[in-house]
Amino acid sequence: MGRKAGLIAIGFLTAIVIGFGGAWLYLQFGHPPVAVADAPFPMEAKIVRVPMGARIAREMESPPFAGSEQVYEAGAVVYKENCSQCHGVPGRDVDYAKWMYPRAPQLFKKHARGNVVGVSDDEPGATYWKVKNGIRLTGMPAFDHILTHEQMWDVTLLLKSADQPMTETTLGKLQN
Repeated sequence: MGRKAGLIAIGFLTAIVIGFGGAWLYLQFGHPPVAVADAPFPMEAKIVRVPMGARIAREMESPPFAGSEQVYEAGAVVYKENCSQCHGVPGRDVDYAKWMYPRAPQLFKKHARGNVVGVSDDEPGATYWKVKNGIRLTGMPAFDHILTHEQMWDVTLLLKSADQPMTETTLGKLQN
């Protein structure tokens, strides 16, 4: 029994060494998908999405104020200055956004499937968390040290209402 257990342990350790060695060679010779145009790893989206969803659920905050025309106008200014370069504005997409990986969503456009505009179906706390903390490996920066708490909520509540008609003033602040 002792000899058999020893052989199993040696076999197990050999498999681990071969596995790590193979992974190291795979990485060393540049085979992983590192270019934006490369196909993603299998399950790559789930590997990021599952823990991110759990963390957002754990840390999600509620809006400290309600959406209003004043909030949407302030959010439009913040969005235009900080978000529109990747996410576009109403009626104007950003061409290079579709070549980012993952693709930067156009936040004032209906999804290809369904009737949802941008992130208007997300909880405001989830959108706020993404604005505040960013999302690793996506190009989405963290704005926690760039924008104030109020500015992050202004843009969050604007995006929550992206499926609703906008006033000319709010639309003008987004597009000019």
